[in-house]
Amino acid sequence: MLQTIALLFAGVAAGALNAVGGGGKFIALPALVAAGLPPVAANASSTVALLPGALAGAWAYRGDIVQVGAPPRGALTAASLLGSAVGAALLLVLPAAAFDAAVPWLLAFATVVLAFGRSLSRLLTAAIGRSVRLGAWGVLIGQFVLAGYGGYFGGAVGILMLALWNAGLGIDPAAGNSARIVQLAAIYATATGFFLIASDVLNYPVQVAAVLVGAATGGYAGARWARTLPAPVLRGTVLTIAVVMTAVYFAKG
Repeated sequence: MLQTIALLFAGVAAGALNAVGGGGKFIALPALVAAGLPPVAANASSTVALLPGALAGAWAYRGDIVQVGAPPRGALTAASLLGSAVGAALLLVLPAAAFDAAVPWLLAFATVVLAFGRSLSRLLTAAIGRSVRLGAWGVLIGQFVLAGYGGYFGGAVGILMLALWNAGLGIDPAAGNSARIVQLAAIYATATGFFLIASDVLNYPVQVAAVLVGAATGGYAGARWARTLPAPVLRGTVLTIAVVMTAVYFAKG
């Protein structure tokens, strides 16, 4: 009983963190491992459990979704769905050790880009005399690659999305948060379909349900709270989450 309550609270925290800035996987995954799930099953289960929270956050943001570059929103979502399908399939057939080793470096890169991406973009624009901006295909290819990562592992994939959009399109992380949570929901939805069919997620119904219920509650409440924050506060929150998650993963590595 105590374990179920602890998982419920972990789900609330993970869902709220995903809605505010990303990184909820880093709460849900260790909580499920501590509850006795094997690492690969815990990874898949955390994705399934966080899906309702992402959907709830997307619903809360439904009226504030910003345009991400030139591609239509439907095309961006299709890139997320397809990339996540590839990533989820790879998780089910490949060992995760090599990719796990790269995760801290991916997070470190995302953190640097989030912190300095706009300044670097302005400097590069001034140096070459024209705007640095991703075209439609650049946005879609980048989203497909990140969605593949999201389906395979997914830790801080939202932070990486914000980093890409910030550096390539000049979208402020605070302004892009609404689109991030929508694309995160698309990534989780596809991966969840794979994991429910081909992984051991259904062998742990109580643990997954506890995190799932908590994440749905935290996702909706966190998104509503994030919408009331001033842009500099939300931007600082996202960057703080990125720094903390990077430090945690390097410490674990």
